[in-house]
Amino acid sequence: MSDEIRAEMVANVWKVVAGVGDTVAEGDTLVILESMKMEIPVLAESDGTVGQLAVNEGDVVQEGDLIAVIN
Repeated sequence: MSDEIRAEMVANVWKVVAGVGDTVAEGDTLVILESMKMEIPVLAESDGTVGQLAVNEGDVVQEGDLIAVIN
């Protein structure tokens, strides 16, 4: 079963930490967002493998946008 990670706010993608194919554990940082000069880590919500990354550094995400899929 896949777990979709979505943006919770409008923000800039400051840094992409994980890549497609990387094994992650629940709580690992996938991406770091920046909003109003604050860095907000986006965390894996389950153990698995990153199956898709839908963002790149410098992208702007809106609330609800897909960030990553964990398989």
